Amino acid sequence: MCVDCLKERCPDRDTVCLDNGSYLMNYAGCKECKSLDVIKITNRVTSEDEDGEEVITYQHVCQNCNHLIANHEYTFRLDDDFQVYQMYCMLCGHSDDERSILPNDPRAERLFF
Repeated sequence: MCVDCLKERCPDRDTVCLDNGSYLMNYAGCKECKSLDVIKITNRVTSEDEDGEEVITYQHVCQNCNHLIANHEYTFRLDDDFQVYQMYCMLCGHSDDERSILPNDPRAERLFF
């Protein structure tokens, strides 16, 4: 991974979890070839463990010189009545999100009392 290609190292993205794509607002340009062209995604692998957790990993690479910019990891799992998403990438940042699978989120009802 190359922090010299980034404007900020692993920015906080709140609840934005990307399972594909790149956060180009954080891309300063390739330190090797000085290009600002589109970043390509390589070595995309999807796996699922016995508990049903899905993990997607891939690499952000310079389209011109194949310089490795960052490794990206995205996970998804069901945790009781919630869908849990997490992302960690030096380019795209870190984030996590949790959404209820029920029609009415039980956490939201507690806020009214």
